[in-house]
Amino acid sequence: MDEEDQPERIPDRRSQDNAPRYQRPNDTPLALGWRVLQSRMRAARDKLSRSFMHRTLRIGVSARIFHPEPGATGLRSKNLQYLEESIAHWVMSRDVLVFMVPTVNTSGLLHPSNITLQHYARQLDGLVLQGGADVCPQSYSESPTRPEWSGDRARDLYELELLHAFVEAGKPVLGICRGCQLLNVAFGGTLYQDIEENVPDSIAHVNADYDAHKHAVRFPPGSSLGQMFKNYTRPIVNSIHHQAVKDLGRDMRIEAISDPDGVVEAIRYTKADFVMGLQWHPEFHRAGGVELLDCTPILDEFLRAARETRFL
Repeated sequence: MDEEDQPERIPDRRSQDNAPRYQRPNDTPLALGWRVLQSRMRAARDKLSRSFMHRTLRIGVSARIFHPEPGATGLRSKNLQYLEESIAHWVMSRDVLVFMVPTVNTSGLLHPSNITLQHYARQLDGLVLQGGADVCPQSYSESPTRPEWSGDRARDLYELELLHAFVEAGKPVLGICRGCQLLNVAFGGTLYQDIEENVPDSIAHVNADYDAHKHAVRFPPGSSLGQMFKNYTRPIVNSIHHQAVKDLGRDMRIEAISDPDGVVEAIRYTKADFVMGLQWHPEFHRAGGVELLDCTPILDEFLRAARETRFL
């Protein structure tokens, strides 16, 4: 082969300075090491960001308690703790995991445990207090005016401890119906033991229609719910309660009242990012519905607070 027919030979830079051709001219080991470190820091940041934004939230829901009656047999002779289906499905509608939080027993004879409600508050991202039996008047230093209004003192003690554990951990809390009343009691407030008897001019807040019963509410000026639902003047909500907030607990603010009787329908604790109680049942309101107030914005605010405080 003639010399002029031979392919042009590409010079090998490495033979000159032992550096790859793609390396920057006059680069130094220190500069290269700094860029490698920056790249790894960016990768770690991006991984943390993905984990922070996409890890599924874990929301605890307090348990309802079934207390056995004298003479009960079989399963009904045992204490049962359960979760009402609608509340779980409402919270899960935003693709979060729901965990019912049971009562704990650190001194039981059969199965003692070192687990406390504070452990749940540290591991879960937020708490929903579901509805159910009346709050016992003893929990706000009163006596029941009727035997049927004695409530569930055992559940009060469990949920009050659970509530304070989440508040002290900086986690958001949403109380529904009984949960709203319990929030008020937890911070020193009191309740009307029976709206019909204690507020004679009130409208009906419960009847045989149960979850079909409804009435209008109004949001006071300056309330966060008023800001959230600016286009609503008298939204309709589902109402199933014969007790209600009487004297507000410390640092509590009224977020909604019944129209026209002024019975308190929502409250908010002002010393936390999100600790709110709704006297109505948002889990019975259809998402995107037009008859009853669509309460998914409240759920979304609760879950945003849960994500923002999850690493506390």
